Amino acid sequence: MDVKEAVRTAKSYVADLFEGEDIMDVGLEEVKFDEHQNSWVVTVGFSRYWGISMNSVAARIRDEYRGRSYKVIQIADADGRVLSLSDRVLPKS
Repeated sequence: MDVKEAVRTAKSYVADLFEGEDIMDVGLEEVKFDEHQNSWVVTVGFSRYWGISMNSVAARIRDEYRGRSYKVIQIADADGRVLSLSDRVLPKS
């Protein structure tokens, strides 16, 4: 598996897993290869809008906007199997 395939797998996995939760702006944040685990570690970010009407552009910029979520997906290099998904919590600035 190469880096592009690992990223595609991670993004597709996040989109499938969070289907129906209205995530948007799914994008790659970082990727690295873990030689000890022989796996790819891919961080994917996305935005969520909770409890607001998706029909109103104005509603999207209200206080209900929650910012980005970040998920770390570990993928086996040998077979492309997703091994884990965890939160990546950024320190508050």
